[in-house]
Parts: sequence; C-alpha cells; structure tokens
Amino acid sequence: MENIYMLADISIFERIGKHLQQIRLKQNITQQSLAEAAGVSLSTLKKIEKGEIRTFDSLIRILRTLGLLDVLLPLVEETQLSPNEYYGLVKSAGAKSRKRAAGKLKKVTMEDSQW
Repeated sequence: MENIYMLADISIFERIGKHLQQIRLKQNITQQSLAEAAGVSLSTLKKIEKGEIRTFDSLIRILRTLGLLDVLLPLVEETQLSPNEYYGLVKSAGAKSRKRAAGKLKKVTMEDSQW
C-alpha cells in the first residue's frame, strides 16, 4: 500500500467506501438491509459507498453493523504508561505542586506584642 499521507482526502474516502461495499457484498447484505440495520438512509449508505462520507456518526453506525468497529480501536484506547513513564509523570507533577516555607516561624514574645 502506498503512503496514506500522500493521498488526497477524497481518495481516502473513496477507498473506504469501496472497501465497505466489498465487505457488505462478501457478507451477502443488501444496501437496503444494511441501511435499515445501521439506522441510516439508503441514500446515505449509497453515498458512503461512493466515497461521499459526510458524517462520522453514519460511518460509525455502518462499521458497527458490519462488525468493523474495531478498526477505530487505536483512536479510543487509553495508552498504557510504562512503570518508568508513570514514575516520571508522578515525580514531575509532585515537584511542580510542592511548596516550601520561606523560613522558620519567629516567636512573638510579650514584649514584641502591641497589646
């Protein structure tokens, strides 16, 4: 596969649409039944399969219905910190919030008091 960063957005949309159509056909699902199951209009599904992806929620609904929602996993997973990264994060957060006193308390005697 060529570098995805070199592709125009429209080209990426077209490839996604074509791929979704191929998966739908392999699963022997009609456009009408997929649209109904995904809760999108038939015209929306036809547009997506042509590469005219306008709304992300429609795309997610179709991915979920086709069993492809896991392709979005890298976008929704929380990244796990290594123990060293976690220690560094905690150490840097603690260092920034720690305040030190300016000096020792001065004892006030009766003679110093104005009362």
